[in-house]
Amino acid sequence: MANETVVRFGILGCAQISIKLCKAISKAQNATLIAIGSRSLEKATAFAAEQGLPEVVRVYGSYEAVLEDNEVDAVYIPLPTALHVTWAVKAAERGKHVLLEKPVAMNVSELDRILEACETNGVQFMDGSMWLHHPRTAKMKEALCDEQRFGQLKWIHSCMTYNPGPEFLKNSIRMKPDLDGLGALGDIGWYSIQAILWSVNYELPKSVLAFPKATLNEDNVIISCGSSLHWEDGKSATFHCSFLTYVNFDVTILGTKGSLRLHDLTLPFEESLGFGTFSESSEIDYAKIEQGRWCPRANEHVVETMFSQDVWMVKEFADLVGKIMRLEMKPEKTWEVVSRKTQIVLDAVKESIQRGYESVEIVMN
Repeated sequence: MANETVVRFGILGCAQISIKLCKAISKAQNATLIAIGSRSLEKATAFAAEQGLPEVVRVYGSYEAVLEDNEVDAVYIPLPTALHVTWAVKAAERGKHVLLEKPVAMNVSELDRILEACETNGVQFMDGSMWLHHPRTAKMKEALCDEQRFGQLKWIHSCMTYNPGPEFLKNSIRMKPDLDGLGALGDIGWYSIQAILWSVNYELPKSVLAFPKATLNEDNVIISCGSSLHWEDGKSATFHCSFLTYVNFDVTILGTKGSLRLHDLTLPFEESLGFGTFSESSEIDYAKIEQGRWCPRANEHVVETMFSQDVWMVKEFADLVGKIMRLEMKPEKTWEVVSRKTQIVLDAVKESIQRGYESVEIVMN
């Protein structure tokens, strides 16, 4: 497109997820990778070689060097959560737009420091929740908003689990309180909470109550937990996240007239083939119920897509950044709200666990 700006990305860190973002940036026509930095030049150089990055990509032996590169417009930050507030604030203060991996912060106070820096310096913020950008997600929202098919939303359940094994539980940064101290709650519980809030148009619940007997390691990092969420109008939701059980990425949303189910929220099973699916049921035939057929067959909806959800995320972020750079708009605040509300509920779940599984009231400030 003639008026499209190609946004120049830098990446802080060589985490596994950085591989995915390098590929996504290369496939988005409005983005290009020009710099990557690590804690050592050797590690950054090895990463660039292993991933076959173009020679034009500058390799740095520090995160600071990426931020000091005047040609970098935006940065992707996949560092451990405890480091987010430091490096996201530094990036914003240097005028770099911020694509920040989830969970975005250790708590909402840290996130507010990040958002304040982004607002003060006029840069775009977005978290790295890729599923929100898949075309399938927009189609699911259409189904939920169709009152004739779905009715009034009443209940949501999400289950996000995988079992990475004893080595992970012993040595992963997800298990270290000084690096990613939110554990399973931050890593995969973030998706459950976000999916629940997305379902209710980001209306915060009135209260949160963690389920008893959460599993914590010897450093008090959450390995497995669950919670219920309650709204004043009677809606409710539950979720479970765990590093101790078989892989599962389910979301079920129930209304008075229909239901919506998704078994692969974080990464569509068939995305590499250009589509994603979800199941939706509605219009019960009560004559069949009388014949003993209580459960109607779900309709499977296939949503075709030109790009994988990580590419869509990069494209949307780069589109916003490009418009800001062309002075066509100011930073879009919607993504700040999405992340902040997710963080508020996550904090409340953690607080409920710490308070001996007492109910925690949600107060929006």
